[in-house]
Amino acid sequence: MAIPFGLSMDYEVFLVSRIHEESLASGDNRGAVHVGPATTGRVITAAATIMIGVFMAFVFGGQRAITGFGVGLTAVILLGALVVRTILVPAVMQLLGNANWYLPRSIDRFLPQLAAEGS
Repeated sequence: MAIPFGLSMDYEVFLVSRIHEESLASGDNRGAVHVGPATTGRVITAAATIMIGVFMAFVFGGQRAITGFGVGLTAVILLGALVVRTILVPAVMQLLGNANWYLPRSIDRFLPQLAAEGS
């Protein structure tokens, strides 16, 4: 479970950070949830396609354990990229609205305040 989780986190962070950027810029969570997946969809699909291609190559390796590993990771990436990142995450973020960005003050005090260069 750790390997698929780690592999899927890159485009999860990419998607949610894009939605957050749009939400901060426009102040409209509903619009941000529409714009975020629309602008990151191609990148997420490309990354998932590359990983699927690599893991499918494991299937033709000739060793049963490696084949099972390749099939399993391919299925997880397909499920994660197509279902979770394109349907579930935007749907839940749409339902939660501004609660997506809630952070208790007690935690916020301990986090560093970061800003992008030029901001």
